[in-house]
Amino acid sequence: MDESGESGQPRPDNNGATAREEAPAAQTAEPAAHEERRTPTDTPPSPTDASTPTDASTPTAETRTPSAPRNTPAPTPQRPKEPGGGILMGRPFGVPVYVAPSWFLVAALITWIFGGQLDRVLPELGAARYLVSLFFAVAFYASVLIHELAHTIAALRFRLPVRRIQLQFFGGASEIEKEAETPGREFVLAFVGPLLSLALAGLFYLAHQTVRADTVPGVLLAGLMISNLFVAAFNLLPGLPLDGGRMLRAIVWKITGKPMSGTIAAAWIGRALALSVLVGLPLLTQSGALGAPADDSIGLDTLTDALLAAILAAIIWTGAGNSLRMARLREHLPELRARALTRRAVPVQADTPLSEALRRANDVGARALVVVDPHGQPLSLVREAAIVGVPEHRRPWVAVSSLAHDLTDGMRLSAELTGEDLLDALRAAPATEYLVIEETGAIYGVLSATDVERAFVKAMARPS
Repeated sequence: MDESGESGQPRPDNNGATAREEAPAAQTAEPAAHEERRTPTDTPPSPTDASTPTDASTPTAETRTPSAPRNTPAPTPQRPKEPGGGILMGRPFGVPVYVAPSWFLVAALITWIFGGQLDRVLPELGAARYLVSLFFAVAFYASVLIHELAHTIAALRFRLPVRRIQLQFFGGASEIEKEAETPGREFVLAFVGPLLSLALAGLFYLAHQTVRADTVPGVLLAGLMISNLFVAAFNLLPGLPLDGGRMLRAIVWKITGKPMSGTIAAAWIGRALALSVLVGLPLLTQSGALGAPADDSIGLDTLTDALLAAILAAIIWTGAGNSLRMARLREHLPELRARALTRRAVPVQADTPLSEALRRANDVGARALVVVDPHGQPLSLVREAAIVGVPEHRRPWVAVSSLAHDLTDGMRLSAELTGEDLLDALRAAPATEYLVIEETGAIYGVLSATDVERAFVKAMARPS
């Protein structure tokens, strides 16, 4: 199944249930969803025209409430840690593969259920049937991993970064960080998973023809053939977050020219599928339509079927909702523009008293201070929190350089950055403030990560 984590939560691709994408996020402002990771608390000031950074909350001499020690050293920007998610199993194609703790639960469940079937088919195995069943569980999830690797290879082929692959309860998750640029690529990206599962089913069928059906290899190959057929067929159902839903989304996107229209259609069909699974799967099992003998009584098997149906329906319903929220997120991402969110800054020499620097900022309506060398080249940024921590009577004797932190390459941003590119830049070099520069190298202003977060929350609060 492919939920959007719409990535980071990501597209779940359920082979049972998986997640293939996560939303891009800045270090202080991640998408409000994964979808609902954030709660709106503030709204940003309205952006001004494209040539003048926005002005609000200027650091003035009247700012008195301390929020940070006066000479607290600036945090050193660090790259974010690699995502975890369980036990690291390897890095095929450079993408980390994790086994989530929930996998062990489902592996035990598969071992128990398949062991009971083996007892009926090969009673002579005795207790050894559970070892065979455990091997089947591992082999099945190896097939799921191959399904996910198909999505991963396609994503890398289209230059889409893949954060990780995770094997988990009811399937796997290929977390692709960006969306395909065209409906054709989206269709291919979704289709390769079920296609490879069908190919695996065919290979297991051919191998099954070479052995006796009433042997351990025969039973294992038959089980793997059927399970891969189920994975392929289930994922081809036309509703998000399944692969079939992503294929339907791509088709509607191609017809209408609007990716959001495709997402809405596939997500609502996904929710209908969730209700169908919740109600229909137990009924089909009890009626004997799936091969089991019909049984009107309510026993352990019936309750187990109902529980599994409820879990599967919840995964599909949640994935469909996540897909809608992530689509809305991407729809609003272009509204995040570095130029509109940047605060006007005043360049000052390192030995300038803080009170004088603030006076200059107030005179021109600026909200930030940039320390420059005698030639006007930026050296560091004066931290707003540090300014607040200096009592007013001390400001004439405090040099701005004592409140500044040095600029690193990651803290220099182009004024032309927008949307996902802007969030990627912030995530790559976590900091509280960034220097925004023009293409000519001239100082445009200072971007606060808090302003980006507020703008993001405000954009997400607006209806699509």
